[in-house]
Amino acid sequence: MPRSVNAVASRARKKKVLKQAKGYFGRRKNVWTVAKNAVDKAMLYSYRDRRNKKRSFRALWITRINAGARLHGMSYSQFMGKVSTNNIALNRKVLADLAMNHPDAFKAVVKKVK
Repeated sequence: MPRSVNAVASRARKKKVLKQAKGYFGRRKNVWTVAKNAVDKAMLYSYRDRRNKKRSFRALWITRINAGARLHGMSYSQFMGKVSTNNIALNRKVLADLAMNHPDAFKAVVKKVK
């Protein structure tokens, strides 16, 4: 019995990968084997960097809170320690936003913890 190949499904898979490779440079956009490798690597990078983005934003928030706290004579670690002991339920994202965009509100938080 001859081997049957599902040409419809394999063509659909290839079209899906080549569609994902649209916009790549050179052979990466239209040669199947090169495009497949490029798309696989791109997917790995995107998976990894969705996690790294969270790290980067946390570091940015810490930097902003530190800058805001130092304007009021405290370091970041002192400020965050006092925030937790005073049971202030504001996370770093909100505190960083206050420090950047609403300095009066951040000053009120600093006065509350001092």
